[in-house]
Amino acid sequence: MRVTKHEHAALRIDQAGESLLIDPGSFTSPLEDLSNVVGLVITHEHADHWTPEHFDRILRQVPGLPIYAPTGVAAAASGYDITVVHPGDTVTVGAFTLRFFGGDHAVIHESLPLVQNVGVLVNEQLYYPGDSYAVPEGVSVDTLAAPLGAPWLKIGDAMDFVLAVQPKRAFGTHDMTLSTIGRNMHRQRLQWATEQNGGEFFELDPGDTLDI
Repeated sequence: MRVTKHEHAALRIDQAGESLLIDPGSFTSPLEDLSNVVGLVITHEHADHWTPEHFDRILRQVPGLPIYAPTGVAAAASGYDITVVHPGDTVTVGAFTLRFFGGDHAVIHESLPLVQNVGVLVNEQLYYPGDSYAVPEGVSVDTLAAPLGAPWLKIGDAMDFVLAVQPKRAFGTHDMTLSTIGRNMHRQRLQWATEQNGGEFFELDPGDTLDI
């Protein structure tokens, strides 16, 4: 299975000639070569994780593409056909088995509404928590896409999340709000956390891939 990191929170996973997309949002450049895409996962409703423009562009190339997301996304994207998923659900689409975890977005501030968020485990190998620190209980995570920076993120909390998950591999995502200096500092901290349990941390920039 090959993981390609795109800008911010967007990921592409390729296996057996098919592709799965996760969270192409407002900080993500238009995605190309979508003919083999069989599914799209949106973890929550914030614009840095989905936009109508991305939906329209993707659906023009792949009409009828299944989109999996929590209820909040279905409400925000009411003009689109969304398959609502909840924590505890399992879905199979093409070469991909998806298990969903979590339930809530990390708290940004008490003045802002809390929204739904699902983490997704792909083929029992790659776990991406969306905008949360939801640990997939009972799962031995091979590869973790770990958030690096956000209005809700304190690096110590992100380190504790990586320590709790204990992945064999990890790389940073959700990073477009960081400067180059800030991104490198946060990568170093998550590298340390990954290595505490014998894992390996990878520095992936947009367009970089990781085979797992």
